[in-house]
Amino acid sequence: MRARLYLNGDGNARRTHMSLFFVLMRSLNDPILKFPFNYKVIFCLYDQTPSERHIIDSFRPDIRSSSFQRPRSDMNIASGIPKFVPLETIQQEGNPYVRDNVMFIRIMIDFGEIPKILLPYVLSLNPGLPMHVQQAMIKQEAEQRTQS
Repeated sequence: MRARLYLNGDGNARRTHMSLFFVLMRSLNDPILKFPFNYKVIFCLYDQTPSERHIIDSFRPDIRSSSFQRPRSDMNIASGIPKFVPLETIQQEGNPYVRDNVMFIRIMIDFGEIPKILLPYVLSLNPGLPMHVQQAMIKQEAEQRTQS
């Protein structure tokens, strides 16, 4: 997989939004992978302040699209969110998303139908934690929220 980021937008979002796309790449593992790719793709632009008002957006692949079939060349056609973030949001002085000329973007593949209400919690987890630990924490958080 590969991400494509267009800081000044792409296509009809040029000069108005930051565009973010997901690309399937050909690999030696393709014969044992499941195609078409049909997992939800989640993009997150991190708010680097304690308020943690991350910008989160996602899309579900159109499994009829060639973008999500087994790659026949080095990479498939990119698919994603052309209007991910308005440029004015990240160009404002003192915005919470760009600090010291750095922004953090996380791309996550949802293999297990994470409820939308849990996405901010899931995206706040340390990505260095083993997956089974993250999954246990997500399960525990979901159970706590259903009890409240």
